[in-house]
Amino acid sequence: MQISRFLILAMICISSKGFSQEKAQEPIATDRPDQTETPDIVPKGMFQMETGVSLEKAGRDSESFAIPSTLLKYGLNGRFEFRLIAEFVTDKTDGTQISGLNPIVVGFKVAVCDEKGILPKTSFLGHLQLPDLASSDLKTTFYAPEFRFTMQHTLSDKIDLGYNLGAEWDGETAEPTFIYTLTTGISLSEKTGCFIEVYGFAPQKDKADHRFDCGFTYLISNNCMVDASGGFGITENAPDYFAAVGFSFRL
Repeated sequence: MQISRFLILAMICISSKGFSQEKAQEPIATDRPDQTETPDIVPKGMFQMETGVSLEKAGRDSESFAIPSTLLKYGLNGRFEFRLIAEFVTDKTDGTQISGLNPIVVGFKVAVCDEKGILPKTSFLGHLQLPDLASSDLKTTFYAPEFRFTMQHTLSDKIDLGYNLGAEWDGETAEPTFIYTLTTGISLSEKTGCFIEVYGFAPQKDKADHRFDCGFTYLISNNCMVDASGGFGITENAPDYFAAVGFSFRL
C-alpha cells in the first residue's frame, strides 16, 4: 500500500511538471530532512506535503519508529503559510510496545524579513499540539506550544548557513525545552544537495541532548524531492543513532 501511494504521488508530480513550473519557478524548499526549519514560505495558493519514515535507537531495549511522519502546508500568500503535522509512531521500551497517532499539531509560518547584508532571511514559526486529537495511549494533559525563529544566510552560490532558535513544551509540565539547530546546506548539482547539522534540546531542569546528522536530497522536478538522512547522539542522554527517508511534493 505504501509503495503504491509513493508511485501515485511520483506520477502526479512528474505529469504536472509543466504546469507547476509555470506557477512556481523556484525549486521546492522543505523543512526536511534536517531539523532546521527553512525560512522559505510555500508559494501563494500552493499545497505542499512532506512525508517520511524514521527509526531512532536508544540503547539495547529502546527504539522508536515514525511510519509515517507528515507535514502539510498551504501558502496563503507570499509571506504566510498554514501547517498541520500528523505522526504515527511505534515506541518499544523494555519489551513494552505502544503504537498510535501522536497529538495533531497545527500552526503557521510567517516571513519576518528578507536577507540583506549581515541580516539573515528570517521567519517566525508557531505550532500548537492538540492533546485530544491523538490515540488514547499518546494523549497529553495540556495543549503544548512550540515556537522558533528560522534564519538563513547565503554564503555563496552553492552554500547556505541556516539556524533555528526557539522553545517547546511537552504537554505535561510547565517547564520549556529550549531548541537550537545549525546546518550547512551544500548544492552538489542542479538536482542534488547535502547538509551537515548539529542540533539539540535543553530542558529547563535537565541535561541537554545534543545530536549530529547529515543527509542528501534529490530533486525529481522543481516540485518533487526525495531525501535520506541519518545521525547519532553526541551526549549520553541522546539516541545512539537515527535514520530517515522521505518524499516531498507541492501542487
